[in-house]
Amino acid sequence: MKKLTLLLTIAFLCMVVAMPTYSDLKKTAQTGLQFLKVDVGARPAAMAGAFMMVGNDASAMFYNPAGIAMFRSTTDIFVSRTEWIVETKYNAAAIVQNFGNWGNVGVSLITCDYGEIKGTRFASTTKGYEDTGPVDVGAYAVGLAYARQLTDKFSLGAHVKYANQHLGENDYIAEDTGERETVNNKVSGLAYDLGTLFYPGFRSFRMGMSIRNFSPQFVYQNTEFELPLTFTLGFAMDIFDFVPSLQESQSLVLAVDAVHPRDYTERLHIGGEYWYMDMIALRGGYKFNYDEESFTAGVGIKYAIEGGFGLKIDYSYSDMEFFDAINRISIGASF
Repeated sequence: MKKLTLLLTIAFLCMVVAMPTYSDLKKTAQTGLQFLKVDVGARPAAMAGAFMMVGNDASAMFYNPAGIAMFRSTTDIFVSRTEWIVETKYNAAAIVQNFGNWGNVGVSLITCDYGEIKGTRFASTTKGYEDTGPVDVGAYAVGLAYARQLTDKFSLGAHVKYANQHLGENDYIAEDTGERETVNNKVSGLAYDLGTLFYPGFRSFRMGMSIRNFSPQFVYQNTEFELPLTFTLGFAMDIFDFVPSLQESQSLVLAVDAVHPRDYTERLHIGGEYWYMDMIALRGGYKFNYDEESFTAGVGIKYAIEGGFGLKIDYSYSDMEFFDAINRISIGASF
């Protein structure tokens, strides 16, 4: 375990140090199915996405599947709504079931609504085109996750997803026959997430890594493309570990994620979460090396009901450079 701790620490520090070196090498427009990258939960979004070492309920599936191994109750349910840019909307849901020594199993779902798009096609009219009605566009991903705490310090998780994106239909004139044919613009396939969570033994400090959206090449028509593969190293710790007098009623978790995406340069997410009496949470964070995103903030409420039932409500605000701010609302329940 000591060797693993040293290896993860060195890898994390190297990645953080290397970020400025590659800041000018922007690898844009290299991946598809971009909806798989968007923060879909209010709690992680409020922490600027620095959630890989913090998530311990159903929402952890979307960041680090190893996190669901830390869920101690029997069942956890998560639903969320994101009002994204240019009328795009994301809905997410997940459920985790604790099977004791057998590990925890989860199911996830993300749906993407791209809004109303009107279809047209070439026609011999004064306008040069004619309306074809609304275009059926959208995307979704449904997944199955499994995580287990292998030792009191180390957890491992995996998440397999079936992702689909459909962008309507279009007509074209076939070169060989000269006839009009219809193409269904749809692509789908499997993607995989892997994650680890490690407590080296120093107070609440934990660290780990995750790989998200690992997949074979997707093929649209005759063109191959890749999903937004993302490798992340992160750590988190309760700062109040050093202030024992505050630990009984409060906590202040600082989380840092160093992100290496396939389609951009290295990024850094830093977030904090303050809890009072395990009932009220204040969150904030910042995303570094983004063209649009930057400052984030949010609040959360946790309410325990008799019989072991717990209710969670979270809200987040994300500032955007050239678009309206993003608002997210999540609701969760555990029992």
